Amino acid sequence: MRWSLCLGLPPKDMPMHDDGPSALQTGTTPILPITGKGLFVRRKGRDLLDVQDITIGGRGTTVLVGPNGAGKSLMLNILAGLKAPDRGTVLWNGVPPSRSRYCRFGMVLQSAVLLRRPALSNIEYALRAVGHDKVEARNRAHRALADAGMTKLASASARVLSGGERQRLALARALAVQPDVLFLDEPTSSLDPASVLAIERMVKAASDGGMRIVLIAHDLAQARRVSNEIMMMHNGRIIETAPTDRFFDAPKSAEAAAFIAGKILIS
Repeated sequence: MRWSLCLGLPPKDMPMHDDGPSALQTGTTPILPITGKGLFVRRKGRDLLDVQDITIGGRGTTVLVGPNGAGKSLMLNILAGLKAPDRGTVLWNGVPPSRSRYCRFGMVLQSAVLLRRPALSNIEYALRAVGHDKVEARNRAHRALADAGMTKLASASARVLSGGERQRLALARALAVQPDVLFLDEPTSSLDPASVLAIERMVKAASDGGMRIVLIAHDLAQARRVSNEIMMMHNGRIIETAPTDRFFDAPKSAEAAAFIAGKILIS
């Protein structure tokens, strides 16, 4: 449980603190670039993933798009070392994934996974898990809540927070441990417009600050707003990868053009 909390942003015009890495992170090798080769998964006679080559490195925000069942979440979990492919290899900076380096990345799902304790304690617990002492964890947690615009909710139980507040808390916790890369699996799913805007601002602030972001989105307007690069998947394969403007203005594949136009893609 402690290492899993290493996997997990401030509103516009609010500075984002950069406290530097934890003691645990300082003693481990960075995980970027993350590479996948020959990734293949089949279940019940269906190929769920067939990706020959993928690299997540550098800076900026990559948004994964594609129809339901395209393999986006599965690929994210495999790159994060949380699931194993039937075939293929994943390397973090040239070596296989290891639990000792899980604190080098963050992950936030579409439904926030939080502890049954106050908002501040949720962040403190994650910071203690990566090696900070009690005083440093408390100080960093307060700064993370301030960056997320949630100072007044520090003592509120995570159970009573709204959906948008829960997602902001999950992001604040993930960012507080200073990961190399942040994976976001539809973080604004089912949220109201104000919460969506707040989280998009958080993502952009993190990216502008040098965080490598990989985000899954079904909202193409959101994908265009927050990304530097679009990666489209269909039937478990990467159909097209391109800078955001080029992807939307001049898609190279028929599948991408159809998807942008709102057409249903046939498997």
